[in-house]
Amino acid sequence: MEETLSDPIEPLSQESFAELWNLLPSPLVPVQNENEGNEHPLWPELDDFQRVMDNELQQGIVTSSMGVDYTAPHYQRLQPYSSSVAVEFSPTTSSVPSTTDYPGECSFQLVFQESGTAKSVTYTYSPTLNKLYCQLAKTCPVQIKVESTPELGAIIRATAVYKKSEHVADVVKRCPHHERSTEHKDGLVPPSHLIRVEGNSQAQYLEDSNTRRQSVIVPYEKPQVGSDCTTVLYNYMCNSSCMGGMNRRPILTIITLESKDGKLLGRCCFEVRICACPGRDRKHEEAHFQKPQEKNSAKTNTGTAKRTFKEVSGSTVLLEINKKRTVNPEEEVFTLQVRGKERYEMLKKVNDALEIQDHLSPQDLDRIKQQKQKNSTKKDKEVLELKKGKKLLVKEETCDSE
Repeated sequence: MEETLSDPIEPLSQESFAELWNLLPSPLVPVQNENEGNEHPLWPELDDFQRVMDNELQQGIVTSSMGVDYTAPHYQRLQPYSSSVAVEFSPTTSSVPSTTDYPGECSFQLVFQESGTAKSVTYTYSPTLNKLYCQLAKTCPVQIKVESTPELGAIIRATAVYKKSEHVADVVKRCPHHERSTEHKDGLVPPSHLIRVEGNSQAQYLEDSNTRRQSVIVPYEKPQVGSDCTTVLYNYMCNSSCMGGMNRRPILTIITLESKDGKLLGRCCFEVRICACPGRDRKHEEAHFQKPQEKNSAKTNTGTAKRTFKEVSGSTVLLEINKKRTVNPEEEVFTLQVRGKERYEMLKKVNDALEIQDHLSPQDLDRIKQQKQKNSTKKDKEVLELKKGKKLLVKEETCDSE
């Protein structure tokens, strides 16, 4: 037993190694490449594959299995936040975005729901001021309306800019306090973005590499059956009065409809104020806006109305004429303002007498004048007789007394 274990194992001979090598498949046989210096002793097919790839790269026809053209011109790629899917969108290269409404071929427009000015409302829109009032992180539905359906792959972009020219170059962001706060923190949304989209998992938050302006985009969806609008739910994540953020600087929200290659199809703008009581602020600003207009309308009315002044018995009387003189001045009616009841009664009698006189014929007027003259002569005679009688009585009395 011990002798069998101690016997050494004889190594394989050269002939047995050659037999095993010949048993290997033919592709593993060393092959010398036509081009010197390029040898693939194990995989001769690599030479053919490399030549095919080099030719296709030179011709620019190589594509991946996913259909991506590797030779296409390189566009700046804006990655969605915390997303593994890369989607290409053209950046907003304009340093100062336009705030002029542009309906475009699709007749793009925005529609806001009526919510009133009660204190309990979380958002309200003023058509007079074209301004949206909302609370922090509250839902603001904005309805997108088009008359003709845009091309496939269109997107809706929302961007915030400052309204005044001295601040328009600054980027609108959240204040440092709300940016670091964990109250409304969402891992899928960058903390510095002011505008968020609620209830849409396809929303992408972008930042332009040239201007650093931030925007949020969602795919355009056709209106549902029985509706003519598409609703997008926006949230504003910072107050207008926050220090370090907007700091009471008014902002505008630009909503644009764009094609997938970045072509502008429509644009609408509106002002936004994020505050604690939207209904109260809307009511106050609308009242403040209407005061100058009421004054201007009052000035125009006083300019068209005709007013003349005349002096009667040392007092100034205002005659107001509401309409232009389109009738005979003798038949036009005037309003006379008189102070004091006695003056009013006296002028009323004069006016009544003149009215009666206008209705009498000339013959009646002559009769009345003659009658007045007769009455006046009779009165004069009676007065003279009375005076003479008194004097005679006085003389007689004086004579009797003597």
